[in-house]
Amino acid sequence: QLQLVESGGGVVQPGGSLRLSCAASGFTLNGYAIGWFRQAPGKEREGVSCISYSGGSTNYEDSVKGRFTISRDNAKNTVYLQMNSLKPEDTAVYYCAAARWGSSWYCDRVVMNYNYWGQGTQVTVSS
Repeated sequence: QLQLVESGGGVVQPGGSLRLSCAASGFTLNGYAIGWFRQAPGKEREGVSCISYSGGSTNYEDSVKGRFTISRDNAKNTVYLQMNSLKPEDTAVYYCAAARWGSSWYCDRVVMNYNYWGQGTQVTVSS
């Protein structure tokens, strides 16, 4: 069974950092683009960042550019989201998801394009 498991969430003060991990079990992430999404209470799920399966292309939502960095280690079957300079508005449940496209260089942040999802990890930014 294909599973994605997120970890690394927690409570952090504004300006702090967290690194989220997305590990795959039951399949290899090779060949899959990976997206990170988040959903705050009362809001729709939104795409934060994505990385192509080659790792050569990345994409970020405007509010996180320069603060978040997505990366992947295919040997460890894991994708990471390094989050720096966190703000209270970053508070949400963060999900990773996997999708396959015909190109090794493509990814996007559209929720409906992703087939496999993790259960989410809570990130709370508060003083």
